[in-house]
Amino acid sequence: MSRLVVVSNRVATPGESRAGGLAVGLEAALRERGGIWFGWSGKSVREGGGELHEAREGNIRYVTMDLSRTDLDAYYNGFSNRTLWPLLHFRLDLVDYDRNTRIGYARVNALFADKLAPLLREDDVVWIHDYHLIPLASLLRERGIGCRMGFFLHVPMPSADLAAALPDHARLFSTLYAYDLVGFQTLRDVERFQDYVRLFGGGRVAGDGMLEAPGGRRFRAAAFPIGIDTDQIATEAPRALSKPTVRSLRESLRPRELVIGVDRLDYSKGLPERFRGFARYLERHGSRKRGLTYLQIAPVSRGEVAEYKLLRTELERIAGHINGSHATADWTPLRYVNRNFARGTLTGFYRIARIGLVTPLRDGMNLVAKEYVAAQDPDDPGVLVLSMLAGAAYAMREALLVNPYDLDGVADAIDTAARMPRDERIERWQALMAYLRENDIDAWCRSYLDALMFDVPRKGAGKGTA
Repeated sequence: MSRLVVVSNRVATPGESRAGGLAVGLEAALRERGGIWFGWSGKSVREGGGELHEAREGNIRYVTMDLSRTDLDAYYNGFSNRTLWPLLHFRLDLVDYDRNTRIGYARVNALFADKLAPLLREDDVVWIHDYHLIPLASLLRERGIGCRMGFFLHVPMPSADLAAALPDHARLFSTLYAYDLVGFQTLRDVERFQDYVRLFGGGRVAGDGMLEAPGGRRFRAAAFPIGIDTDQIATEAPRALSKPTVRSLRESLRPRELVIGVDRLDYSKGLPERFRGFARYLERHGSRKRGLTYLQIAPVSRGEVAEYKLLRTELERIAGHINGSHATADWTPLRYVNRNFARGTLTGFYRIARIGLVTPLRDGMNLVAKEYVAAQDPDDPGVLVLSMLAGAAYAMREALLVNPYDLDGVADAIDTAARMPRDERIERWQALMAYLRENDIDAWCRSYLDALMFDVPRKGAGKGTA
């Protein structure tokens, strides 16, 4: 069995908290095959950078690299999060076109390639993750690496016209031609990428998921919707009910039902629209409004960036207006909290919530939607209200799907969820849960790696487009 090498911006090293299911799934794949997890250490140094650190756990080597503060600012805070993040989430109005950060992004990817290439073997399988490292395979090919390499984009792929609005877009996106397999969350993302290759990338669609780059090199693009550790969350959620924080929340709600939203504080999550949708519910369904309390958990993300500061200020203003207009002496309709909770606590919150409100303006997948469903009580499950613009909506059709910009639609969906009979809630939940169990995080890892190792032809494997 070929050795697996996982490359990501950050690495969950031994002893660190594995915050998400992705880290758990990747570690399981690495344990099965043996291999290396390579990425940034999370540390920045005043100058220099590139120093490697290594840790071992069983048959996994964790190799991490420091970055200089200058490189980190350009590569991560700059091009990755101020240019690519808004572009990939369809927000051209927020894209930063600073050429210096683009140069820094290329410089750090070259540093990744310089440090990783000597660690690789010809029969390795390399799996590179997310928008921070798009050019990495091309740079490794330039350094003589010929092994199988795959890439997975965890965020959405924008339409071809939007992708082409990036200066030097072809220089960046054509580096994806150096991979053997490019994975996306949904078939719609695959179609958008194919359109880009055909219209702006100089290549062609060869059929059956195969693309041909200029010069004839063929590679595959396909959808691999990411899952969660379904059974773990289903087991964890009832146990979490005994946690003091969960008990306290439950007691504070009585006799009302909980509506919950959990999102990183980011403009892609549609939180201002969601708050206004809930306000519209309070206005349109006044006779029932006091039966619900909405808790929005939104840990601060990239708090030093101006757009995020403005977002936080806007949300505080809207929340204050909602509570000022509707609260009573014994009821606050909206509780807005800017802090993190451990996943074990969140599963308890999900368990007691009658409605899960997941309405991003754009999302590659959205695992909160899946975690909410997995945490429900099979005998008395809650209802998921889900944005049609989240990748999760493509398969989770039994949720109440909404347009997050349609405030009346969101308000009516909240009311429908609150009034939904138990039998219908159970029927919808059972269908969603069957899908989540069949398509969990382990199934995602297996399907992607099987496709990379066995389903991708090797014709023309060699140097990619730089």
